[in-house]
Amino acid sequence: MLLVVGLGNPGTGYAKNRHNIGFMAVDEVVRRHGFSRWRTRFQSEIAEGTVGSDKVLVLKPMTFMNESGRAVAEAARFYKIHPIDVLVFHDELDLAAGKIRVKTGGGHAGHNGLRSIQAHIGPDYKRVRMGIGHPGDKAKVTGHVLKDFTKADQEWLDTLLDAVGRHFELLTEDRDSDFMSKVAVDAPAPKLEDTLDKKKED
Repeated sequence: MLLVVGLGNPGTGYAKNRHNIGFMAVDEVVRRHGFSRWRTRFQSEIAEGTVGSDKVLVLKPMTFMNESGRAVAEAARFYKIHPIDVLVFHDELDLAAGKIRVKTGGGHAGHNGLRSIQAHIGPDYKRVRMGIGHPGDKAKVTGHVLKDFTKADQEWLDTLLDAVGRHFELLTEDRDSDFMSKVAVDAPAPKLEDTLDKKKED
């Protein structure tokens, strides 16, 4: 079984925040692949389904971002899922808006959700880093991640989420490079000038 985790904060007030792009990504995976309805378990909302030949459990921790690891560890223990079979979708400040990268292992780079997960299951899980861009000033980071995506963001965001859902099966097959390539073709990141215009809107 593959445990797929989307990171975000619960509640309608956070639903459209940049920090919640992980929730948005797994919502699209569940919708596109016809998973079960969401239900509550493991301090999370969970949905189950099959992609290709793989059983997949999707998890949205309801613990708030900085305690996400508690929910992930609880589900992993119950199903005896090893960290290598855990896949986490999360926002990434160090990638330009709309860019996407997949990696296994490594540090948490100050991301509170990843920090919590690593405290509970170690670093050897796979993560899908979804770029939201950096505000350019460390003092503005919190406001940036906890602010809603702008109208200017919406076009590339919708296209990116659609591509992630469409090509998700490649991740279950460990074809990470193919996944990144196909998403990049189907959902090209916005041009720099578009991103600068978006920042002016903020």
